[in-house]
Amino acid sequence: MSHFTSVKTKIRDLVALTRALKDMQMEFTECTEEQLVHVRGYQGQTTDAVVSIHASKTYDIGVKLTADGTYEFVADWWGVETTRGISEQDFIKQLTRRYSYHKVMAEIKKKGYTIESEEVQEDQTIQVRVRTWS
Repeated sequence: MSHFTSVKTKIRDLVALTRALKDMQMEFTECTEEQLVHVRGYQGQTTDAVVSIHASKTYDIGVKLTADGTYEFVADWWGVETTRGISEQDFIKQLTRRYSYHKVMAEIKKKGYTIESEEVQEDQTIQVRVRTWS
């Protein structure tokens, strides 16, 4: 019986995702062209993924590419929570916030804007002022 549970997302950009993981100081291993990485779960069970986030010494969170081009997270969330102290909901919330930040910053640069200022508010929202030259 598998203890792995999947969480679907709308995340599509693996670069922004790995940048978000680095911001969160999460260690991870990415797959190579030839081989997927293993994700560890309950009693040594494993599944394969494109990224294995090392949540603790015995549990990982996997990132899998779905047929529709989005990424989903797969893990034994009970094991992650008991060994890392972070729930599935909290992890996804933190990761989505940092992922969104990196997506916005990439779009700003792509469109040729210059960042004037960046401020983190008390409620943890980030206010970014940009400028463009016409």
